[in-house]
Amino acid sequence: MTLRHLKIFVSVFCHSSITKASSELHLAQPSVSVAIRELEDYYGVRLFDRLGRRIVPTEEGKVFYGYASHILSAFDEMETQVRNSDRLGILRVGASITIGTCLLPELVKRCQTQLPGLRIEVSVCNSAEVETAVLTNRVDVGLIETNPSSDDFTALPFMEDSLCAIAAPGHPLAGEKPVTLSDLAQYPFLMREKGSAGREILDAAFALQGLSVQPVWESASTGAIVQAVAQGLGVAVLPLMLVQRDLNSGLVVALPLRPQICRTLHILYHKNKFLTGSLQTFIHLCQGLDGTSSTNG
Repeated sequence: MTLRHLKIFVSVFCHSSITKASSELHLAQPSVSVAIRELEDYYGVRLFDRLGRRIVPTEEGKVFYGYASHILSAFDEMETQVRNSDRLGILRVGASITIGTCLLPELVKRCQTQLPGLRIEVSVCNSAEVETAVLTNRVDVGLIETNPSSDDFTALPFMEDSLCAIAAPGHPLAGEKPVTLSDLAQYPFLMREKGSAGREILDAAFALQGLSVQPVWESASTGAIVQAVAQGLGVAVLPLMLVQRDLNSGLVVALPLRPQICRTLHILYHKNKFLTGSLQTFIHLCQGLDGTSSTNG
């Protein structure tokens, strides 16, 4: 078993095709097929099922991909470090929308200040998509707002955050009196899209209290939800970090929520991930955040 075998396997896995893998790697199709067969013979397991012209990874194949992709990632990092002493390589970061909006720009700036030769590539999407990107090695590290859903992750808590109930100024619930989810459920509700961390936490909180809420408005854009709330179209519960500026400007008002809904933000990487020096620096910067810069302005 060689690195060549791993590269061929990863290409076949990602394309679900011998033909596309052979084209990408500039190899003859029989050579690709032989390499896959040699891997299967070596480990004594079937890595792909052949379904007509399609090939589908088996459960063993999915496990093997997790290891193979991270071994190749570590090898590529080694090549960069050894061959290019004047270049630190690339760090690929995935972040949920809240973290990508409120925290990541400052983190990237701090990291590039410490490591000016480092190229940082960022992908901002919902937490579920970040987890998938980490598992498939499309990013080196993820920053999410939920607990990880797989044992294949190493998750490090780095900050606490809370969800905030908001309404338009003059709304019947506005005032000093604390409100409950049951109170909020009596009014039209605006929510983030399914798959977002805030939506999952909110749905779980409603379910825990036996409440069923059908949103009148769903959006991946927090700004769109805040503007709709400001126009009196309903109430919402959103991450405090994302709505702090709107609260400060008076566009919407906070409704004291009881009990509070809090969550822990996590740094996420594959348990088999090789932690390069640049990745360790980025993780330490995340753990050093105090959250003040995201809520003061």
